[in-house]
Amino acid sequence: MQTTSFSKKEIAEMETRSRAAFINSLSGFKSASLIGSIDALGKANLAIFSSVIHIGSDPALIGFINRPDTTSRHTLENILQTNCFTINHINKTIYRKAHQTSARYPKEISEFDATGLTPEFSSLIKAPYVKESNIKYGVEFAEKHDLTINGTILIIGKVIEVIMPEDCLISNGAIDIEKAETVAIAGLDSYHITHQLSRLTYAKPDRLPEDIK
Repeated sequence: MQTTSFSKKEIAEMETRSRAAFINSLSGFKSASLIGSIDALGKANLAIFSSVIHIGSDPALIGFINRPDTTSRHTLENILQTNCFTINHINKTIYRKAHQTSARYPKEISEFDATGLTPEFSSLIKAPYVKESNIKYGVEFAEKHDLTINGTILIIGKVIEVIMPEDCLISNGAIDIEKAETVAIAGLDSYHITHQLSRLTYAKPDRLPEDIK
């Protein structure tokens, strides 16, 4: 395979949208999630994010990166108002509707209504889930960190509830996200289904990993 290279200067001189697509795809496949939130008046919001990350397991912490708040960011505003949000895996039956939530709807229009996705509520959290999502979890807002390097915002939350198909729990405690038909995203607009290559044993210095049957 023939290779090419790009210098820092060449990347900086790319057309804005081309540079965004280039750098967004550089990190490889990412999680594709819908974040559900609600404002103090009960208006629901839904937005697609590819920046959800694992922060820690004990306590269970999840984070995501929000773009700079130089313009109105409905998800961020709602989370700071109500201190909660939901994260909903995107699956292959809803990825088109999920992608549509990235359109800049005015605040008075709910993306649930605009895309035909269904809000679903739990007694444990005020924010709406996506009914059509197979794996989803409720999160309590914990910390907000302003990143001075580019103006983005890291939001960290505590997982307070997980809703998922019973048969997607693996014996070692992990979740079979492939069985739940969760999709991945590359760049800004490329959606992918996955195929497991293998599960490997815990890595130790004195032996090579083996396949777990």
